[in-house]
Amino acid sequence: MESMLNKLKSTVTKVTADVTSAVMGNPVTREFDVGRHIASGGNGLAWKIFNGTKKSTKQEVAVFVFDKKLIDKYQKFEKDQIIDSLKRGVQQLTRLRHPRLLTVQHPLEESRDCLAFCTEPVCASLANILGSWDNLPSPLPSDIKEYKLFDVEMKYGLLQVSEGLSFLHSSVKMVHGNLTPENIILNKSGAWKITGFDFSISSINPSEQEPKFSCKEWDPNLPSLCLPNPEYLAPEYILSVSCETASDMYSLGAIMYAVFNNGKPIFEVNKQDIYKSFSRQLDQLSRLGANNLQDIPEEVREHVKLLLNVAPAVRPDADQMTKIPFFDDVGAVTLQYFDSLFQRDNLQKSQFFKGLPKVLPKLPKRVIVQRILPALTSEFVNPDMVPFVLPNVLLIAEECSKEEYIKLILPDLNPVFKQQEPIQASNMILLIFLQKMDLLLTKTPPEEIKNSVLPMVYRALEAPSIQIQELCLNIIPTFANLIDYPSMKNSLIPRIKNACLQTSSLAVRVNSLVCLGKILEYLDKWFVLDDILPFLQQIPSKEPAVLMGILGIYKCTFSHKKLGITKEQLAGKVLPHLIPLSIENNLNLNQFNSFISVIKEMLCKLEAEHKTKLEQIHVMQEQQKSFDITNPMSPPEETKTNNTGNQIDKVFSSLGTDILTSGPDCKENGMLTNKRKGSLTLEEKQKLAKEQEQAQKMKNQQPLKPQPHTVTAPVKQTKDLTDTLRESMASLTSQSINKPKVPSSNSFASVGIGMGFSSPVESAKRNGLNANMGFQPSGFGMGIGTTSQNYFSTASVTGMANMNMMPAANMAPYSPMNTTAAISQPAQQSRPPDMSALDSLFTAQKPKVSMNQLSQQKTNPWLNQFAPPQGSNSTALGTQMNAMGQSGFGLQGNPFFSPQNFTQPTNSMTSSSSASNDLKDLFG
Repeated sequence: MESMLNKLKSTVTKVTADVTSAVMGNPVTREFDVGRHIASGGNGLAWKIFNGTKKSTKQEVAVFVFDKKLIDKYQKFEKDQIIDSLKRGVQQLTRLRHPRLLTVQHPLEESRDCLAFCTEPVCASLANILGSWDNLPSPLPSDIKEYKLFDVEMKYGLLQVSEGLSFLHSSVKMVHGNLTPENIILNKSGAWKITGFDFSISSINPSEQEPKFSCKEWDPNLPSLCLPNPEYLAPEYILSVSCETASDMYSLGAIMYAVFNNGKPIFEVNKQDIYKSFSRQLDQLSRLGANNLQDIPEEVREHVKLLLNVAPAVRPDADQMTKIPFFDDVGAVTLQYFDSLFQRDNLQKSQFFKGLPKVLPKLPKRVIVQRILPALTSEFVNPDMVPFVLPNVLLIAEECSKEEYIKLILPDLNPVFKQQEPIQASNMILLIFLQKMDLLLTKTPPEEIKNSVLPMVYRALEAPSIQIQELCLNIIPTFANLIDYPSMKNSLIPRIKNACLQTSSLAVRVNSLVCLGKILEYLDKWFVLDDILPFLQQIPSKEPAVLMGILGIYKCTFSHKKLGITKEQLAGKVLPHLIPLSIENNLNLNQFNSFISVIKEMLCKLEAEHKTKLEQIHVMQEQQKSFDITNPMSPPEETKTNNTGNQIDKVFSSLGTDILTSGPDCKENGMLTNKRKGSLTLEEKQKLAKEQEQAQKMKNQQPLKPQPHTVTAPVKQTKDLTDTLRESMASLTSQSINKPKVPSSNSFASVGIGMGFSSPVESAKRNGLNANMGFQPSGFGMGIGTTSQNYFSTASVTGMANMNMMPAANMAPYSPMNTTAAISQPAQQSRPPDMSALDSLFTAQKPKVSMNQLSQQKTNPWLNQFAPPQGSNSTALGTQMNAMGQSGFGLQGNPFFSPQNFTQPTNSMTSSSSASNDLKDLFG
């Protein structure tokens, strides 16, 4: 590994040293930065070629450098001859301007160590491509070592050389004199350019006369760099010391042979005895047969044989060679047309670009990228041509890698993304880009997508052209997965919605809905529920296609696993919107069936989900009741007093729930029915026995001594009625032990619902409480017995219904004074109280609620519907309350019923049946 690093380091150091030693101090470096050594060219491959850039414009160039160290072995006069020959060739090239000649960017500059000049960017010389690697860097550049000429490149390259010779021979009246692979340079685009005019010969006759050229005799004593390459030189140069334009055509034939034979020349010349070699060559040329040219394509084989003919007059001229059928190849003609593109008008260009997509697949990728792509992108400066050029550029982009696309194509596309003038061309550009949107989003970096590509899509959605809007809406779903979510949510979706609402075109509106439906899967659930579905209700039109689009979005959202519609939105928004749409007169039978099918699916889901929820709540309530039965607890009195408000809320909420959940399927109803019929199960009987035992134990406990308390002032409504009632009841118990119980109207004073709740069990035991009170809130006459734990239970309500009450007509209206009288009057009686009523009231299963909290609760309006008429007697009242306690409040399943309460009532009142029927009608 270390040896490899050392080798690489030495190579880099050598290359850097070559550049430094050869170019340092040359005036070329003042304007140009010299880069990497990439190739070699010129006579004897003596010129090193470096890539470089112009400092002022950053324009890419090629820097040709001749290092004078190469000729240190020669004498001074020989060195001068070599330098003069090299200078002459560069100066001649600088004066000549033609597309088939290498373009000089900066003239020759000489320094003490080197000669240097700059040209257009180049790739290599043809000699390098054909395997001559002299004067190249080490290691050999991979782009030269792996370079392979394609047939189309060979054909068009030879055609270019022919066109260059035609220019020299016809226009300049010049013979090149040293046309070899070393003097043919391939530029960066792959075009073949003629260079190396060291031995060029101009006509000595005036331009209007037949050109005549003077040729120098071959001097073997001159340095090799001062002589042309004899392997590509026509025989007449040596044997008759003459030359003409046909001499260059022989050189072209020799080059054609070498190109199709991997760089091998047709004859090898012995430079030590050149005359003998050429005499032998002349004999072989006269007998040249098909075996010698078998590697040359058959369609050009005869032309090559003519070019290599001994007689110059037989050889075709350059203009004739450009017209041979061999060069009528589609690829070669296409490349030729690109080279002359600047000479064409817009109409000719547009026709050519329209047919180009059929030709591109037939060309090699490297040829397309090197030759065609630069020519196409150069046309982007012409706005009228962009719609014709752009499809070809995008077609090339499909064959490029992402790296090639970013480097070679994207920089030229960025201005086109933003082009908006002229309008017609801009619309066509939008259409083309939309059709290739998947390509752009796949290969364009995310930052460029956000800055260039998506703004163009937004512009298409807002375009005045309906065709563009339709195409955009149809294409968006194909690349929606490539758009980042913030851009889709904040920019794309709002524009689609605006297009749907603001357009006057039915097609655009329908396509907007279809587009939204197809991209729902790329959105999150809550964005769809909060933004997309409410938008559907804003659409004004009722055409069948629009309605079906709306239905489609609802159905996609409803059925998609990731999305889904909540039952609250189904019940509150979706179904109220869909059901009226389903009966629109414009819908046909199939469309109506589609609506009904979706509506039924939604209703089924709504029913299933809500029913499941209610069943779960019911199970939880049953579990809670079982827990309360099996785990009786009596919280501290202080905690009960502080939480009485919450307890009252729970009591009434449980009442409401029981009413809503009561029905023929309810377990509690079933248990009550069994009790009424006397067919109790064994478990129910065991439960009742346990409850009676607990009540008997509580009854047998000794009461605590009550503390006397005297009421001196009326009780205000804002005072804690629980404390007042507790104190009054204690006083009542202590003063009426031996007195008979005489009911009075004051004992039935109306004190508001809940006045029958008393203190905890311990207080009842201590005071020996046994009082029966009656009250009538808002015309609702009922008696409420006091329980030990203040449960609003069925047992207590049933017990109160069986108590001896005064008629409601005799009850005094509620006031604090009446309350005080009702409490204090029984204290004057000495008859011991009947304690049997407490048997079914004092249980250990219900929490206590203070009177203060009950007084602060608002009377439920639904309770008033059970109030009996004012003229009803106490027996009717008791019967009505018994019925209400068993069915009206939904407490039928309470395990604290006394056995005597399971008998059927003897008197049935019409009002009782009416109340039960009303409940069944309301709550099932």
